[in-house]
Amino acid sequence: MKNLFLLAILLLPLAAIGQTVTIRGRVLDERSQPLPGANVFLRGTYDGANTDSSGTFRFTTSGNDTATLVVTFVGYEPFARKITLPATADIIVTLREEANMLNTVVITAGSFEASDEKRMTMLKAIDIVTTAGAGADITAAVNLMPGAQRVGEQEGIFVRGGSAQEAKVVIDGLIVQNPFFSSLPDVQQRGRFQPFMFKGTAFSTGGYSAQYGQALSGLLLLNTTDKASNNGLSVSLNLASTGLTYDQANEKSSLSATAYYGNLKPLFTLVKQRVTWTRTPEYAGTSLTYRLKTGKTGLLKLYGMYTDSQVGMIFRDPSAARPGNELGNSELQQRNRNLFLTGTYADSWDSGRWLLNAGASYSHDTDQIFAGAGQDFGRFSERIQARAVLTRLLANNSSLLFGNEVSTVNLGNRVNGTPYSISDHYGAVFFESESYLGRKLALRSGFRAEYTSIIGRFNIAPRLSVAYKTGPYSQVSAAYGQFYQTPDYRYLFRNTDLTFEHASHLILNFQHINNQRTFRIEGFHKNYDQLVREFTGVNGSVGPFDANPYRFPWGATNNGGNGYAQGFDVFWRDQKTIKGFDYWVTYSYVDTKRLFQQYAVAAQPTFVSNHNLSLITKRNFEKIQTNVSMTYAFTSGRPYYNPNRLGPGGSETPGQFMADRTPAVHNLSLMASHVMNIKKNFVILYATVDNLLNTPNVFAYRYTPNGKTRYSVGPQSYRSFFVGGMIMLNKKP
Repeated sequence: MKNLFLLAILLLPLAAIGQTVTIRGRVLDERSQPLPGANVFLRGTYDGANTDSSGTFRFTTSGNDTATLVVTFVGYEPFARKITLPATADIIVTLREEANMLNTVVITAGSFEASDEKRMTMLKAIDIVTTAGAGADITAAVNLMPGAQRVGEQEGIFVRGGSAQEAKVVIDGLIVQNPFFSSLPDVQQRGRFQPFMFKGTAFSTGGYSAQYGQALSGLLLLNTTDKASNNGLSVSLNLASTGLTYDQANEKSSLSATAYYGNLKPLFTLVKQRVTWTRTPEYAGTSLTYRLKTGKTGLLKLYGMYTDSQVGMIFRDPSAARPGNELGNSELQQRNRNLFLTGTYADSWDSGRWLLNAGASYSHDTDQIFAGAGQDFGRFSERIQARAVLTRLLANNSSLLFGNEVSTVNLGNRVNGTPYSISDHYGAVFFESESYLGRKLALRSGFRAEYTSIIGRFNIAPRLSVAYKTGPYSQVSAAYGQFYQTPDYRYLFRNTDLTFEHASHLILNFQHINNQRTFRIEGFHKNYDQLVREFTGVNGSVGPFDANPYRFPWGATNNGGNGYAQGFDVFWRDQKTIKGFDYWVTYSYVDTKRLFQQYAVAAQPTFVSNHNLSLITKRNFEKIQTNVSMTYAFTSGRPYYNPNRLGPGGSETPGQFMADRTPAVHNLSLMASHVMNIKKNFVILYATVDNLLNTPNVFAYRYTPNGKTRYSVGPQSYRSFFVGGMIMLNKKP
């Protein structure tokens, strides 16, 4: 017995060491709802369990000291707390939703994010190149989105009743001076940049951030990729051009180089043209991108692009109408050279709490243009700009942002041999804060202050956005802001006493995103004032309206114009219902009038249509590695000037001025692409047909100076097709 008692005493410490204790409790969300499947464990041990359907957990461990209890669950912030063992009571853990997940409110009014997966991408690079009717052009694809419209006879982005001058293209925070190939009379031009250059696309239809300015209506924000996606050589060939691309990447740096040559003669031989070309469009270009990781967090990106193009055509110039040439047919010869250089640097420190984004760019564009009887209409533009933004990240996903930018713009234009030139120095500072007041309410507020030397004016523009989460997958957002823009430089060539043009935006948005389906509706009201008006009559009167779109503004000008635009947009996208099938529908309605330019009375501008509808469908056939896309686009008729509707004495009267409408535009487009391997080389073949039904669309009507003859303006060709391919040498899909 004594030996047994001694043995028991010796074993007591071991019994104490091997004693087990039970840890139990529940895991809940902020609404006290259970979270089944949460992972609960003690840090540094294998002891733990998952919660059941009621959020309850229970497991055993050994010890009578302290330990760290950890709880994790997808979509929620990790939880950690020190506890004392043995725990004598149930442990209640409350998890907070992660601020960057889809189920957290985000600011969306006035913008379509297409870069952040957690905010539901709307338009990726692959969306752009596989959308029928877009022609792999970023801006053409954007014009199919809600809030924008297609204007077939000129390039640009037209947002909610705004002109092409009221929307800017921004790359890595820097304004692009010439985002489109050089304009031609009544010919729509493509954007200069390829979709796969960019990791994200955000299209703002108004109410945008205080970080940006000089755009009364909207912005297209493009962010370049941080590294090359391939290694090796790619060759492309189609009916219009051929090109080479070389990519090389390692862990610290990457290099991408592209060279291409294009001549549209083979395409125009097969596709009947409605334009008389005296010199078939011909172009060549090259680009170079270099990226370097300067440390653990620093990234330097350098990009350069140069293009050279030539073209000759016969166009209709109403001012050149003469007996025997009533339509004013004139010849135009143009050569364009464009250079664009940009460099950006991004870094962070203090565990990512401070972020720096800085950049600079230089662009130079020249057009040698001779029209009519050798008249010189040459023009050039040059922009030098720099920008720096510093962001401080705070708790609960809040942030403070400070920044400034400066630029110098030099412009010149010859009109009938008379040279005009101006130089403008521009500076801006901006501040913005973003706060998350819980997981249901987000607030963004800021201001922007600008100064421009050409008019010697200063402005301060406040911005405010708020969003509230109405359900697990839905929210409402609102935005308000003041926006200023320097007048069109054509007016400033003759009058530098003008002031900023101004617009105020009010936007209300609702969206619901769940299970790869998105519904969004947004209403807006935009008020214009201080718009430039031109007076060509006697003693400063309005004078007769001149509908010639190529005219140089020579009359007296002031900022007495005003106007409004209001309406709503609807967007629906479904990527789930049918496997491999993706479709979206957009509809935009705008009601607008403005008194500006030569208008004697307020009227709907010629570049605005009231109704715009797009239906985009895509079907991916995985077994045969083929993607098919079809797009139907509808645009209601646009106003045009009819000189035969003048009132008594030849005056413009309300209700008659711009009262006529063109026919509605219908366009059905088809695209197919096929992926295959040829001797282990990755090959893509594609074919597109635009205006499949050969609809004789009309974009505008114009009249000869005597008002007796009307002629239509339409596309270069009613129905067109395009085929081509690309091979990535020694690459596998």
